[in-house]
Amino acid sequence: MKNFKNLLFIALFFITATVIGQTTISGVIVDESNQPLPGASILEKGTANGTETNFDGKFTLNAKSKSGVLVISYIGYKSREVAFSSSKTNLGTISLEVGGNLLDEIVVVGKGVIDLVQERKTPVAASTIKATEIQTKLGNLEFPEILNTTPSVYATKTSGGYGDSRINVRGFNQSNTAVIINGQPVNDMENGWVYWSNWQGLSDVASGIQIQRGLGASKLAVPSVGGTITIVTKSTDKKEGGTLSSSVGNDGYIKNTIAYNSGLNENGWAASILLGTWQGDGYVDGTQGKGTTYLVSLGYKPSDVHAFNFTFTGAAQWHHQRGTRLSIRDFQNFGGDDEINRRLNADWGTLNGEEYNIRRNFYNKPIGTLNWDWNINDKLSLSTSVYGSWGRGGGTGARGGNFRNRNINVFPFNMDLTEHLDRGNGVASRNADGSINYDNIVSINRSTTSPYTGAPSNYQGMLIGSNGFNSNGVNRAVLIRRASMNSHNWYGAISNLKYESDKWTYSLGLDLRSYEGFHYRVLNDLLGLDGYYSTGNRNLVNGMIQTETITASPFNDTGLSSDKIDYYNVGEVNWQGYNGMIEYNDEDKLSAVLQLGLSNQSYRRIDYFDQPNNVTSDKKSMTGGYVKGGSNYNINDKHNVFFNAGVIKRQPMFDAVFPGFSNNINQDVKNETITSFELGYGFKGTNSNLTVNLYNTVWGDRVVSRNFNDFFGANLDGSAVFENVKQLHQGIEIEGYFKPFDKLKVNAMVSLGNWRYKEDALGTITEVGNPANTGTKTLYLKDAKIGDAAQTTAFLNLDYAAFENFNIDLGWRYAANLYSDFSAIDTTFDTPNNRGALELPSYQLVDLGLGYKLEFKNQNSLKFRLNVNNLFDTVYISEASTSIFVGDTSPTVTNQTGSGVWNGIDTRNNVWFGFGRTWNLSIRYNF
Repeated sequence: MKNFKNLLFIALFFITATVIGQTTISGVIVDESNQPLPGASILEKGTANGTETNFDGKFTLNAKSKSGVLVISYIGYKSREVAFSSSKTNLGTISLEVGGNLLDEIVVVGKGVIDLVQERKTPVAASTIKATEIQTKLGNLEFPEILNTTPSVYATKTSGGYGDSRINVRGFNQSNTAVIINGQPVNDMENGWVYWSNWQGLSDVASGIQIQRGLGASKLAVPSVGGTITIVTKSTDKKEGGTLSSSVGNDGYIKNTIAYNSGLNENGWAASILLGTWQGDGYVDGTQGKGTTYLVSLGYKPSDVHAFNFTFTGAAQWHHQRGTRLSIRDFQNFGGDDEINRRLNADWGTLNGEEYNIRRNFYNKPIGTLNWDWNINDKLSLSTSVYGSWGRGGGTGARGGNFRNRNINVFPFNMDLTEHLDRGNGVASRNADGSINYDNIVSINRSTTSPYTGAPSNYQGMLIGSNGFNSNGVNRAVLIRRASMNSHNWYGAISNLKYESDKWTYSLGLDLRSYEGFHYRVLNDLLGLDGYYSTGNRNLVNGMIQTETITASPFNDTGLSSDKIDYYNVGEVNWQGYNGMIEYNDEDKLSAVLQLGLSNQSYRRIDYFDQPNNVTSDKKSMTGGYVKGGSNYNINDKHNVFFNAGVIKRQPMFDAVFPGFSNNINQDVKNETITSFELGYGFKGTNSNLTVNLYNTVWGDRVVSRNFNDFFGANLDGSAVFENVKQLHQGIEIEGYFKPFDKLKVNAMVSLGNWRYKEDALGTITEVGNPANTGTKTLYLKDAKIGDAAQTTAFLNLDYAAFENFNIDLGWRYAANLYSDFSAIDTTFDTPNNRGALELPSYQLVDLGLGYKLEFKNQNSLKFRLNVNNLFDTVYISEASTSIFVGDTSPTVTNQTGSGVWNGIDTRNNVWFGFGRTWNLSIRYNF
C-alpha cells in the first residue's frame, strides 16, 4: 500500500509539473483584408508541437515551454513568426501577408522545381484550392470535379466509373492541359492523356491545387495549351500529429484513411505515412470498385544548407466501367414510363451469382521521388528532383466473333442498344432490365464449340474459340474477355539553379525524361472455353493457341512476360528540355518575367506482332520550345493589372508520328503552334476581392487522331489523322469573393468563352495493320463550335458560420453553350453546308454541405462533414459524341430508325447523363 502511495505521489508530481510547464497560447489568424484563415498551421518553433485554426481563424495551443516562438503559415501567404511568453498568452489578431506558397508547411519537396503563381506578382490567371477545401468538399466526387468552381473549367464523370473522369480548361481537353504533381509532369508521354483512376489517392495526399489558366507559370515545356494544374502532395510535415478519417456515401461507398507525421526531430529527421482504402458499388449499374492509397515520406534536414526528401506514393485500384455508348432513347427505354435511367449500363450482368462486367479497369502506378534542396549561399540555390514511375495494368473488353452468333451478340455495333435489340441481337442473353446473363453466354460458348482436332496434338479435345479463324473445330462465334494492357516505365530528373539579387532573379533548368510504354493484349476470362486461337502475330504463319489467362487485378501479374494475343508493341519516348528565366520584382509596384524553353523529343516504335520485316522503327526526333513573358503592375494596395503573351512550338503526339498503328513514320508531321495573349485586372478590398481576365489563344497546325472500327464501311479497324487543324479560343473570366458580414462569405465566378474551329481539316485514314490501304477525308469544321466543354459557366457559393464550429455552404453551378464532340466517322461535317456541332441543353446544379468541429483541450479535434451533390436530383446531359439534329433522316448520319425528342434533342444521339443526387458523410479525427 505504501509503494502504491509513493507511485501515485510521483505520478501526480510529474503530471502537475507538466501542466505547470505548459502555456496555453491563443489568437486569431487573418489575411490582409482582416478575413479569418481557417486551417492555418500553428507550430511551436523547434518542436513538433502544433495545431491549426478553426473556421473563424481562431486557435489555442498548449506550448511545451513558458516562452518561445510560433511559426504561422498558410497556403498562398508568407510565413510569420510571433513570440509568446507566460505573460503574453493571448496573441490577439495576427495578419498574414500574401506572397507565400503551398510549400510553407512542408519540410522539403523540391521547392525550386515547383512553379506557383503569387497574387499581385505573377502575371498569370490562377485559382487555388486549399487542403481544407479538398478534405471537406471533395467527398466522393471525382478529383478533377473540385475545379468546377473555378473559371473556364469543365470536368465530368464521363461514363461514370470510379476514376473515369476528365477535365477541360478553356476548351482544351486534358491532353492539352498540363498536370504537374510536385513539379513532375504526369501527362502520358505518348498521347498526353491523364488517367485519373491512377491518381485516385490524390484527395488523401494533396496539400493544395493551383490551376493556372493559359500559358501558366511552369518553366517546363509541358502541354499547357489550356492551362496547368499544379498539385502539391503531402511531404514530410514539420509538426507531429496524424489523422483518422472515415466516410460513407451513396451506393455502398466506404473510405477509411489513417495518416501519421512524426514531426521534425532535433537531428533533422521527419517521417510521414498514409494508408487508405475505399470501395463502392458505383452510381452506374455494375460499376463496383475497390482501391488502396499509400504514401511514405522521409525527410532529412541536417542544416539550413541542405534538405532531402524521399516520397513513395501510389493508388492501386480496380473498377468496372461503362464502355458501350448509349443513346437518349436507350436511357428512356430502360427507365420506365420514358423516364431517364441514368444508371443504365449495357456492359454488366451477373456470372455465378456475382456482378460481372465485360469492362474492368485495373492499375497500379507507384511513383518514387528523391528531392534535394541546396542553398549554396544567400543568393544561389539548386533544387533537384529525380523520379521513377512504374505503371502496370489495363482494361478488359469483349473479344471473339460473337456477332456471328445472334444469341451472344450482346454489344451494339454502329447502332444504339435499342435498334440492336430490335434486330434480335443478343436477346437470349439480355435481361429485361438491359443487363447481361453471362451464365448463358458461358453455356452457349461451350455448347456450340466442338473439340479441337488440329495440331499441335496437346490441344486436341479442348474447346477453342477465336475472333476469325474457324478450322479444326475452332469456334469463331464466341465471346471471351480480353485485357488490353498499357504498362510503362518512366524515369526523369528535373533540376533548377536559381540566383536572386535584390530585384532580379535568374534561373536555369533541366528536364530529362525517358519513357517506355508496353501495349499488348492477353487473355483474362475464356468464359467456359479452354483456349483461344490468336492470329494477331503475323510472324506466326499458322497462328497460336493460347490458354494462359491473367487476373484483372492491380496486384497480380499483368502478363508482360506472358503469351499475348492480337498485338504487342512498345512505344519509346525520350525528352531533353532546357529552360531559362529572368524575373524582375521591385517588391512594390512592378514585376516582370521572361521565360525561354527548348526541348528535343524522340520517338521510336517496336512492333513484335504486326511488322515482320520492320520490328523496330527508325527514330524520329523533333525540336520544340517556347517563349513567354508578362508583367504585373500594382497601381496601389487595392488594384493591379497584368498581361502575358507567348508562343509555343509543341511536338505532336506519338500516334501522329506513327499513324495507323504501324512503324512507318509520318514524314510530313510538324510541330503544333500555340500563340496566346492575355490581360488581367485584380482588386483586393477589405472584405472582398475580384479578378478579371481576357484571353485569346490560337492553336494552329494541330494534329487530331481518331480510331474507329468501320473503315469506309468495310467493317475494318481504322485510324484517322487530321493535320493543320486550327482553333480559336477567346473569353473573359471573372472571379471573386465578398464577405458582407463576419459569418457569411460569398464566392462567385463566371466565364464566357467563344471557342470555334477556324478552318476545315484534311485527314488521312489508314487501315490498322495494313498501312498500304489508305484514304482521305475532309472535315468541314470552319466556324463550327468546339465541343466537349461548356463555353459558359458560372458558380456561386454561400458559406455561412451559423454558430461556433458549425458551418453550412450552398453552391450553385451553371453550364451552357455546351456542344457535342465529333468523331472521325461522324458524317455531320462531311459537307460544307453542315449544321455544325449539336448544342446540348444548359443545366443548373445545387450542392449542399454541412460541417461541425469538436475541439478538445489537448488540441485534438473531431470534424463531421455532410455533402449532398445535385441536391434537387436534376436530370441533365453532361456530354455527347454525336450531332443528330431533330428531323434529320439522312441515311448517312445514322443507321438507326425512328427517333423522338428529349429537351429539344433527337433521342438517337449518344450521350452521357450526369449523376443524380449523391451524398457522403465523413468523420475526421485530428491528433
